Amino acid sequence: QVQLVESGGGLVQAGGSLRLSCAASGRTFSGSTMGWFRQAPGKEREFIATIYFRDRTYYADSVKGRFTISRDNAKNTVYLQMNSLKPEDTAVYYCAASDAIVAQTTSTAYRYWGQGTQVTVSS
Repeated sequence: QVQLVESGGGLVQAGGSLRLSCAASGRTFSGSTMGWFRQAPGKEREFIATIYFRDRTYYADSVKGRFTISRDNAKNTVYLQMNSLKPEDTAVYYCAASDAIVAQTTSTAYRYWGQGTQVTVSS
């Protein structure tokens, strides 16, 4: 059974940093596209970042230059380093895994999802 478990969320002041982790189990995702999404209250789930073929990365404009996605294949874990956080970054953050190897920015392209971790940025 495939599981994705996020951790690292919490409360941080504006301008601060957090690192989210997503540990996968049940299969290896070293060659697969992985992504991070977020959902704020009353809003739709939003694409944040993806890591894909040969660890190439792609980001939403809203986080480009502030967030960094990476992975450790030996640990079957994906990370999201978030710097210069803003109150508008407040949301539940989800990790997702796809069977594809190319960049994916839509939620329907991802087959597996974590349970989410809350990130709250205070002003």
